[in-house]
Formats: sequence, structure tokens, C-alpha cells
Amino acid sequence: MLLQNKVALITGAGQGVGQGIALALASEGAKVVVTGRTLEKLETTCELVRERGVEALPLVCDVKDAQSMKETVEQAVAHFGALNILVNNAQEVPLGTLHDLDDEKFNRGWESGPLATFRLMKLCYPHLKGDGVIINLASSAAKRWDMTGYGGYAATKEAIRSLTRAAACEWGHEGIRCNAILPHAMSPGLEWWTTNRPEEAKEFIASIPQRRIGHCEDDIGRFVAILCSDYSAYVNGQSIALDGGQAYLG
Repeated sequence: MLLQNKVALITGAGQGVGQGIALALASEGAKVVVTGRTLEKLETTCELVRERGVEALPLVCDVKDAQSMKETVEQAVAHFGALNILVNNAQEVPLGTLHDLDDEKFNRGWESGPLATFRLMKLCYPHLKGDGVIINLASSAAKRWDMTGYGGYAATKEAIRSLTRAAACEWGHEGIRCNAILPHAMSPGLEWWTTNRPEEAKEFIASIPQRRIGHCEDDIGRFVAILCSDYSAYVNGQSIALDGGQAYLG
């Protein structure tokens, strides 16, 4: 039980990668605050978490709303009395060529991605001091061989990587570690993409040395659990690709 008695807040945990991380952390003993926009999905994740033998709290939260995030952190701490882990997972994806993307689409990706990450890290900071861990979700989209249609998305995710590095450098001496993961996992979003863009998906999977897309809990969540544990106590400020060896970050 690597995370016994720890409390984790995970955004976008009603499905996909966020849910996989919630279940993996719960399996290692962490109590989980499950946040997202749809209560029904949050309740489903909470039931699965409770089956792992730990407590779960569903909280509806809009990461584009500063007040909603503030209230979510306050409710989480009031309920559990502590907060040890923050996972910034939720984000709207601004896909499309530069001409296809308008300000509104790009801004939704910005507000739900880098801005939400920035805000939540600062909101959780007082509670994480001493032994806290932040995991931010980035992407290897900026390392694609062809960036066509991915410029807006990659821009938001690269901003998150920069914020991750800054938090690691500024808060490390206060006992807060901050790392980013760049996952490939069969989330609902990626499943939609592979279904609607089969030729591109085929080429994409062929470019992964392990020739498969990861599993949300087994491949992504379990690694995050280790990264949040004392076994990774000296890992800080890193961007780690969980993608079967596809991306080379240099």
C-alpha cells in the first residue's frame, strides 16, 4: 500500500485516464476526491474506488471556473482534513489546423488546460507543503512528426510542461514534487479518434515500438501511483512519456 492514508484530488476522473489514475491510487490506499463536470460519471468512479476498500468523494467541478475550483479544494480538505496529491488531468482538446481553430476553441483549451493547472496548483499549494505531489497531464503532441492539426493542442500542453518545471523548481524545497506525464491511453477521447480517423490511427499505433495504446489504469494509473510514492521521492520537475517508447523528449 504505497499511498496509505494519502488524499488525492483528481480532475476529470469520471472516465478515461483520470478514472484509471483514481483506481490505481485507490488500490495503493489513497482516499480519492473525484472531480469532473458530470455527477453520474463521478459516482460511477467513486463506486469503483470504494470497491478497492478506500473512501471516495465526488465533487462536481468546472476547471474553467476559478470559483468552482476554489470551492472544490475547500470541500475536499474540509471532508478529509488533508490533501497530499493533486492530479491535473481534465482538459478540453483544441484540435484543428490553425485556420480551423478560432479564438473561442483555442481559449477553451487554454482555460481548461494551462490556466486551470496554474490555478489549482496554487490553490492546493498550502495543503501540499511538506509531503505533497503534483502530477500534471501533458502530451507528446509537440513531438509529432507532422504537427498539422495539433498546433493548438500542443501549445496548451507545452505550457503545462513549463508550469510543471517552474513549480518543481520553486516549491521543491518546501516538500512539494511536481512532474508531468505524457500518456497514450485508450480513453474515450482517443477511442473516438481511432474510430473516426482509422488510417491516421493505424499509422500512429505502428509508430509505437510496443505497437499498442496503453491501458488507463494498468499502464498509466499504476505508474502515477509509483510516481506519487516514496519510491519516487527524488523525481522532480520531469516530463515522462508513458507511450510505449514513441516519443523522444531529448
